[in-house]
Amino acid sequence: MRNKDIKIGKTISEIQEGETFSLTEKISEREILLYLGLTTDDNPLFLQYDYVKEIGLKKPLVPTTLIFGIMTSTVSKYLPGPGSNVVNVTFNISEKIFRGDTLKFDFEVIKIDTNKDLVTINVEVTRGDMRVGDAILLVTPPGENEIVIEE
Repeated sequence: MRNKDIKIGKTISEIQEGETFSLTEKISEREILLYLGLTTDDNPLFLQYDYVKEIGLKKPLVPTTLIFGIMTSTVSKYLPGPGSNVVNVTFNISEKIFRGDTLKFDFEVIKIDTNKDLVTINVEVTRGDMRVGDAILLVTPPGENEIVIEE
């Protein structure tokens, strides 16, 4: 049961193959420090300018799971939207992603399985003209028959 004022995303019958959504995010130091503080991850690849310069990098890297978090939150907010649940992920980072990079995330629904109540979403992550990552997300969209309660 849910309150009638709570907005849910698209149900499986409302989603169409080929549907897209794009998002551009600048990965700032603030987001990285918030993530690292929450996870207590102190990997010098993400924090230490001296260390990364010593190993030949120009800036600290962005944690892979932070990029993954942007993808899953986009599913939760926009496609299919609130009430969705990511149940499986295949995720590849093909190029280093640095602090301060601006990334574009292109989402596309590539398959709908009404028997399993699953939507397959392809995600391409680019920095300018360069592809830096991709993912396949299996998502359970919000249910069709949720009971709405009046308050």
